[in-house]
Amino acid sequence: MYAQVVALRLRVLRAPLGLGFTPEEIAAEAGDICVVACEGESPVACLLLVPVNSEEVRMRQVAVDPDRQGEGIGSSLVAFSERIARERGFRHMTLHARETAVRFYLKAGYESLGEPFEEVTLPHRKMQKWLI
Repeated sequence: MYAQVVALRLRVLRAPLGLGFTPEEIAAEAGDICVVACEGESPVACLLLVPVNSEEVRMRQVAVDPDRQGEGIGSSLVAFSERIARERGFRHMTLHARETAVRFYLKAGYESLGEPFEEVTLPHRKMQKWLI
């Protein structure tokens, strides 16, 4: 299943930018929490939660199959990941949102912090939400 999740992330997030994943990047995810929405045996959306410290977790690599976007899958996945984070004792969720996704996260209750910055060749904004 994890290989399918990596393939989904590659197709949605990296390949359109001409980027891939190195073996080192994949190996570095070993301690991350992988949250997946499936249809049958196939992942249609996913995200990673990376513990930063005992109170903060960072959401990253949020990907929804382009054919399934607009169906609420991403919103449900984000809400589910927040429940998982709370259950594990995290109080604060942070993320780096692509500019095109900022409105999505604002609707989910996240706030934008600071000025835009470039990451993986695209403008991003740091965002946060308190989970308490």
